[in-house]
Amino acid sequence: MISVDGLTVEFAATALFKNISFVINEKDRIALMGKNGAGKSTLLKIIAGKQAPSSGKVSVPKEKLVAYLPQHLMTDDKRTVFEEASQAFAHIVEMEQEIASINTQLETRTDYESEEYYSLIEQLSTLSEKFYSIEESNFDAEIEKVLLGLGFVRDDFQKPTSEFSGGWRMRIELAKILLQNPDLILLDEPTNHLDIESIQWLEEFLINCGKAVVVISHDRTFIDNITTRTIEVTMGRIYDYKVNYSKYLQLRLERRDQQQKAFVEQQKMIAENQQFIERFKGTYSKTLQVQSRVKMLEKLTIVEVDEEDNSALRLKFPPSPRSGNYPLIVKDLSKKYDDHLVFSDVSLTLERGEKIAFVGKNGEGKSTLVKAIMSEINFDGELNLGHNTMIGYFAQNQASLLDEDLTVFQTIDDVAVGDIRTKVKDILGAFMFGGDSSTKKVKVLSGGERTRLAMIKLLLEPVNLLILDEPTNHLDMKTKDILKGALKDFDGTLILVSHDRDFLDGLADKVYEFGNKRVKEHLGDINSFLKTKKMDNLKEIERTK
Repeated sequence: MISVDGLTVEFAATALFKNISFVINEKDRIALMGKNGAGKSTLLKIIAGKQAPSSGKVSVPKEKLVAYLPQHLMTDDKRTVFEEASQAFAHIVEMEQEIASINTQLETRTDYESEEYYSLIEQLSTLSEKFYSIEESNFDAEIEKVLLGLGFVRDDFQKPTSEFSGGWRMRIELAKILLQNPDLILLDEPTNHLDIESIQWLEEFLINCGKAVVVISHDRTFIDNITTRTIEVTMGRIYDYKVNYSKYLQLRLERRDQQQKAFVEQQKMIAENQQFIERFKGTYSKTLQVQSRVKMLEKLTIVEVDEEDNSALRLKFPPSPRSGNYPLIVKDLSKKYDDHLVFSDVSLTLERGEKIAFVGKNGEGKSTLVKAIMSEINFDGELNLGHNTMIGYFAQNQASLLDEDLTVFQTIDDVAVGDIRTKVKDILGAFMFGGDSSTKKVKVLSGGERTRLAMIKLLLEPVNLLILDEPTNHLDMKTKDILKGALKDFDGTLILVSHDRDFLDGLADKVYEFGNKRVKEHLGDINSFLKTKKMDNLKEIERTK
């Protein structure tokens, strides 16, 4: 359907990727994978026609519609949510208006034999054919279905988009893309601002829509559930497998092992032949054999072993000072903003060493409760920190709060105190900011690099209660796994706000669900919570019916 031929992208004489080619077929659901900075978003922009490559081309048939969701965007503040979503059908409305305009002209003109008249008839014929080939649909019902699926409620439909956060605006843009019914859907980090229920809805939509999809995401469960093919961009080249991400990792490991074995065998054979040549090159009786082996070695194609990307984050939290048995006790806590009740009667007791997750739809109060714990907002009820509780806090917008005009080194050097100042370069190196990278300005860093930089601050002094609000947004798979491992080894207490099921799996041993102005405790991990929620959702559907 769409072909990518010989693409090369170079920045400052360095190739991001070189001479890559592949085809996107109808109904392909492709995961575009690779570490931060490998060129995934750049490749997606080129396929979308938003950026030109240094060389090569992307061929898209004229009749095919490509829709693209970038990581960062802004909707029009002058429209309501419903009006903005309706823009998905603006081209159909425009087509209808154009047909009406041509019909009016044909009714009033009398130059029936002129070229202009014939041209208008031709335009009308082409437009009408296109317009009537579009499947008749109740657009309002389609808009409502998609907006509800992405987490909006009917009360939101007539509110201006200016009242919504960046994450909710992203959902509006995603709704517009899904409503356009494109032939190819390009999604760059669509799950970053979606709660677990909306992610599940999006999974089902993409699986059942029958369209080609190329998606960049660091949510491994989402990727594995929806995709049937994996293209990894790494070390300037691509690897293309017709399997989902987890199976791809396994196959690539097997492939590299086979390459390594073949390479070792070939090197052994080359060494043996070179020894023979050296030993008998002056011996008359062996001349033909020596010449034969020389020619064989000259024609030999050397087995290549895939390069491995060994750059990795080295992350370990400092030992935690011992806290009291209960670092946090919350009793009958409520929070209101004017007439809007966020939640009420919240009670929870956190034991030392416990690791818990806050989950639920956006806007139900997860970050609000975190802000209450951090004494950033007023509230009603009781909230007590235990003896010697020392908090380390990573806010949801932590990465965006960094001073863009500072360098990476200055960002950390400015907050480091005491002996740690002598180790700033070592810490930056451990977070993949070694060498010249430490002199980069914050403004040129990718989302993942900013998140890593913001996270360094958590390591500058020991804490025993870590509160992380959406820490995995913009982190690549490898870095997320390393962070997850470090949090498993963390000997303090952990509160984790996240919608990333794979990240929460095996990390949190208790789940607090935020919804309907309440906070409900679920004993068990994220998987048992999701099983319970699926049953609840089925009952709700039955009640609705």
